[in-house]
Amino acid sequence: MSKFLSYLKTKSFRNNLFAAIFTVIAILFIAFFSLRYYTKHGQGLNVPALKGLQFTQAVEKLEALGLRYEVDSVYMMDQPPGMVIDQDPNAQTFVKDNRTIYLTINTSQAPNVKFPDIEFKSLREVQSLLEGFGLKVGDTSYKADVSRDVVLEASFGGNAIKAGDILPKGSRIDLVLGDGFGNEEVDIPNLIGLTRDEARFSLKGSNLNLGQITYLGEITDSANAVIIMQTPMQSDTLTQVKKGTLVDVILSNQPYQPVIPND
Repeated sequence: MSKFLSYLKTKSFRNNLFAAIFTVIAILFIAFFSLRYYTKHGQGLNVPALKGLQFTQAVEKLEALGLRYEVDSVYMMDQPPGMVIDQDPNAQTFVKDNRTIYLTINTSQAPNVKFPDIEFKSLREVQSLLEGFGLKVGDTSYKADVSRDVVLEASFGGNAIKAGDILPKGSRIDLVLGDGFGNEEVDIPNLIGLTRDEARFSLKGSNLNLGQITYLGEITDSANAVIIMQTPMQSDTLTQVKKGTLVDVILSNQPYQPVIPND
């Protein structure tokens, strides 16, 4: 032990100790600056805004900055073909040189999708289902059926379609829905002498609807104008119509005078 303590006091030990400390510092210094050089610490650039540009314009910007790119595509019917829809990383993100930027481009040709099974589903359910397949609801019409707002038929371009048919993505699908009334018939109410609001209330109670409203002569107060004619009107040959039928009316501000047959 005494020899070891004596060695610690020698000049040789001090020289070796200083050399070891210097070597460790030198290694750390070289490693630190080598890492900074390798990672280009503090060097880079901000990603340019590419959304909304045509693909060729976006590529020119990226190549001028020394950035690489990869491309994916989607189809959006309401956007111009070849336009950049999305980018990753986003604009103004700080990145290193030679970083890959991922672009999503709107393709010019709509991909095909299989038409889903929508028969006898509710309109709300069908809207969500079609949207999930990249399709849209077009015109809707109604036909007599006991189901209300349930899809009975579907067509594209005037042709009937069924589940499994191949359609371009983004297509608008026309639907025929049930009116909820079926073929059940109700008595035709007499609306003569009623105002517009009174007629609407009366028709609602009979599961009928107010159709075209026409005013006859000078109208000074439409709220108090009364019905002088209706179509359809109850007669010896017609007493009932299907539920949901539209009843057209003609109104006038002239006082209603019922026709009394002569004896």
